[in-house]
Amino acid sequence: MPYYIRVLGTQLDRPALEQLREVASPALVDGLTEQSDLWSELVLKHASGQEIAIIERNETADGLGADELAEFMEEVAETRPTSAAVWLKNYLSKVKVIYAFQLLPGTDVEDGWGKLHAIYDYVWTCAKGILQADGEGFTNEDGFTVVWQFSETVSGPWNLAVLTNDNIWTSFEMDLSNRDQRAAFLHGEVPSGAKLVK
Repeated sequence: MPYYIRVLGTQLDRPALEQLREVASPALVDGLTEQSDLWSELVLKHASGQEIAIIERNETADGLGADELAEFMEEVAETRPTSAAVWLKNYLSKVKVIYAFQLLPGTDVEDGWGKLHAIYDYVWTCAKGILQADGEGFTNEDGFTVVWQFSETVSGPWNLAVLTNDNIWTSFEMDLSNRDQRAAFLHGEVPSGAKLVK
């Protein structure tokens, strides 16, 4: 099954193809549908030709983008913590464009991850939005995960955030496998023993 990471943007300005090529260098960025700044689908690949990711751009006013956004709205309603789910539902109503990055085998060779993240971060800066990754969840505008969508067997350190009573995000690093920390996060609390992140 394909794995996707996404930028959910509030700005419709499309990153210029030449700018994306500059950011990705020495990797290559080719248009799959158009060779202009009106691109809707690109491929990021190594100079050898091995593909790192396919990048699709869909506006949410109609079509695939609208369908995907509707699915996210339903999905978010069932996530925790509840305070973040409410925030996300409101935020998603402002999303105008979705950039979906389908990861391909080239991600795992020749610093494919580094090249992917260079493009991903640049698109995020242009689109001014939040991030989403399959099996991980959604972030706030600072890139900290705010709802739990991990598997039960997940482990390792991770950066998350919860909304405090004054509606401000508190960011921290916790151990995803720590059951007590996980329970605190699901209740919208900063877990005991978590390391605050500025």
